[in-house]
Amino acid sequence: GQNPLFPRILGHEAEGVVESVGKGVIDVQPGDHVLPIFTGECKECPHCLSEASNMCDLLRINTERGGMLHDGHTRFSKDGKPIYHFLGTSTFSKYTVVHVGQVAKINPEAPLDKVCVLSCEMSTGFGATVNVAKPKKGGSVAIFGLGAVGLAAAEGARVCEASRIIGIDLNPNRFEEAKKFGCTEFVNPKDHNKPVQE
Repeated sequence: GQNPLFPRILGHEAEGVVESVGKGVIDVQPGDHVLPIFTGECKECPHCLSEASNMCDLLRINTERGGMLHDGHTRFSKDGKPIYHFLGTSTFSKYTVVHVGQVAKINPEAPLDKVCVLSCEMSTGFGATVNVAKPKKGGSVAIFGLGAVGLAAAEGARVCEASRIIGIDLNPNRFEEAKKFGCTEFVNPKDHNKPVQE
């Protein structure tokens, strides 16, 4: 459902150090360690002011936007030709330009070579469980797929004190690792002749 816009710098998960800031930016300063986030927050719209949503009116996920918000122009080029932005982050690049609402300042002690998973995988899986699904203490949770997002969802269910955390994945090699994140049971759909939900 999106219009192709190429060439563009893809990528939405990373970590970095602020090199410079634009006029009026006070939330971050050069030298700050940050994570780019593709679902940004303007901190002013009804969604940002609500605990029930993170779909910012200004900075929500937009796969078609290829430039900066305030002027629509790209900040990337090669041989005088534009290269477009992706999800407001364009992280498959040594340098990128983002709206200040699309970075989260982090502790400078955090190891930059490890924290990039927090900018998407961890926050997505953990946040979906803790902030949206909100499992009750002693409840049951089923997680379909035990990749990085699924493992973060399992951790969220563990923190919410779910008693049954059922990991569902086609790859049985993932089951042992998933125990570390709270999974108590495992189901491989290939082991059954009927739909896994049965």
